[in-house]
Amino acid sequence: MTALRLTWVQPEDLLGHELRQAAQDGREPYAIAARWRAAGGQEAPERAGASPGPVSPYLRILAEDLLAELADLPSRSADQEPTDLANIRARCPKWPSRPHPSPATPSAHDRLEAAWLGRAAGCLLGKPVEKLPLHGIRRLARATGNWPLHTWFTARGLPPELAAAHPWNRRSATTSLAENIDGMPEDDDLNYPLLNILLLQRHGKGFTTADVARLWLDELPAGRTFTAERIAYRNLLDGIEPPRTARHRNPFREWIGALIRADVHGWTNPGDPAAAAAQAHRDATLTHTANGVYAAMFTAATIAEAATGRHDIHHCLRTGLTVVPPHSRLARAVRDAVRLALDTPDFDTVVDELHATHRTYHWVHAVPNTALIAAALTHADGDFSGSVCRAVAGGWDTDSNGATAGGIAGLLAGRPAALPDRWTTPLKNRLATSVADFNGIGFDTLAHLTRREAHRP
Repeated sequence: MTALRLTWVQPEDLLGHELRQAAQDGREPYAIAARWRAAGGQEAPERAGASPGPVSPYLRILAEDLLAELADLPSRSADQEPTDLANIRARCPKWPSRPHPSPATPSAHDRLEAAWLGRAAGCLLGKPVEKLPLHGIRRLARATGNWPLHTWFTARGLPPELAAAHPWNRRSATTSLAENIDGMPEDDDLNYPLLNILLLQRHGKGFTTADVARLWLDELPAGRTFTAERIAYRNLLDGIEPPRTARHRNPFREWIGALIRADVHGWTNPGDPAAAAAQAHRDATLTHTANGVYAAMFTAATIAEAATGRHDIHHCLRTGLTVVPPHSRLARAVRDAVRLALDTPDFDTVVDELHATHRTYHWVHAVPNTALIAAALTHADGDFSGSVCRAVAGGWDTDSNGATAGGIAGLLAGRPAALPDRWTTPLKNRLATSVADFNGIGFDTLAHLTRREAHRP
């Protein structure tokens, strides 16, 4: 009988990630790390969510105890990287002012449909190579004449030895290669925007973090959650309330999960980046702290500015940074990535430098992935194909980065017809999902639902 190894929840696996997180956020985990290694504890799995086999009862108990000790260590970065909104705002000297209300425009529906389509296409492009190392992505694309990346990945013409060395993502290979795309398959990068439409329908823009939690328990299957979201979900079932759900035994609290939930908060606050950021904050703090929250706020504010149709990508990204504490790791990473993208003609060189700079971070951490998204959008000057292809070609969390870059670039494109047919036709205006009654919904309908929430009092 094969043992069930639950991903992203085993204490012995969480500890290695928490040791890395502690080193990054300014705690001193080295004595605890030495105790873990001396007892026979292993490093966290590099790409999988669980180690291959179980550990002894002693090691599991030790891991639980050490997780509690790590949580109590003081952090040197706490003052510069707060999580509560009041302290974040106090550290943002350029926090955007509230705009005057603007009337709905006839083009708003088109922009939102293009954004939904762009998010789906970018996500789908990245799905088959999720979890692959950068050199594997490059080899697969080059072997099929798709480098620089400019269209869907394919297995056609791929040498068998290369396919064996860099296998496609197991869950996505049957739905996300050029030869088998048939509508948009289910993905958490699309499930969370759907959940946030439900959130706004039920609670309006004044929703609380507790409202997010209740909605998840009602509508989100636990098996469709990953990393920080799975830990927070488990914490809720254990009777732990927000915002402690984001901190308790959650080494993934600065990873990318809150960022991928941010689009709807930007879409429903066009021209109001401050409101978008505050909305994203209430969502993000169920599962994330500090830089994990900033990534969501940055993305929501960037999208809110892009949703007006009046600004280029460079202005929008600058606006996004106004809601992030300027001395935080995320703000520094985004500023450096944007400068690098502006100064470097070859995007492969940009990517190589980003990977060297952020080599100590996990491939799902918010800091490197947000930096890559900003670099891709900057280098492509907001062009749709250029943005999604650069974001995916840069590696790390390929489907999430492609989705976020695609949603922003789709907004900037302004209408579905402005997106090349090769990206939109295979989607067939159909989204698969396990969320509520959305399965099979069209992106045109989603644009209508989103616009309604954007202008609902």
